[in-house]
Amino acid sequence: MAINKEKILLTAYEKAKGHRNRVKERFLKEGPETFTDEDLLELLLMLNLPFKDTRKLARELLSHYKTLDNVLDAPLEDLSKFKGLKEKGTLPLKVVKEVARRYLKAKALKTEYLRSPEEVYNYLKYEMQNLSRETLKTIFLDAKSKVLGIETLFEGTITESAIYPREIFNKALEKKAVFLILVHNHPSGDVTPSKEDIRLTKNLILAGLLLQCKIIDHIIIGKNGYFSMAEKGIIENLEKEILSILK
Repeated sequence: MAINKEKILLTAYEKAKGHRNRVKERFLKEGPETFTDEDLLELLLMLNLPFKDTRKLARELLSHYKTLDNVLDAPLEDLSKFKGLKEKGTLPLKVVKEVARRYLKAKALKTEYLRSPEEVYNYLKYEMQNLSRETLKTIFLDAKSKVLGIETLFEGTITESAIYPREIFNKALEKKAVFLILVHNHPSGDVTPSKEDIRLTKNLILAGLLLQCKIIDHIIIGKNGYFSMAEKGIIENLEKEILSILK
């Protein structure tokens, strides 16, 4: 009986090993773009769970969290509640998220110029879309729209009274920036700008005009998308309103 049990376990191990090797070979031969979210999650979990059915676990995680990014954003204590997924097993998930965040930030800093709000969103979404607190980042650009730096300048409730334009424009002068892009998140997920968002943007546009440092966009990032004040014409309308008063 003991021999049969060992034989069954060995057969199951060899079968699982063969499946894992085939998944890895397919990734290398066909490329990551051919993998579904479930495939990628299964492969990630394999890295630290050598004797588990990671396909089943990947399916359970996606069923619970709905999307791959939700799985990567889930707290460790929540992930550890899944059978077979203790802290050790979650390590690849947290590592890959941090690698992605740093990669996208480094890529943004190396880019020659930012061409669209969508590009800004793609660079910053993994860093900002799931934050529990509002965070304001400023992207500093030169005259050719080359990125000079990305700074986190405020964390908390983004309001006119909470943000000090002096801090933003001191940084802009330090970096010799000509253009600024404001980016902040809405933890609620709703990217619609509030009255406070519009008021803050107007004040910063005014300060920028006086200091010859132009606010070219204010982008709000939510769970599933973004809102660009430049794309919606809000920046242009605010500028016109300010200039009509200054005349």
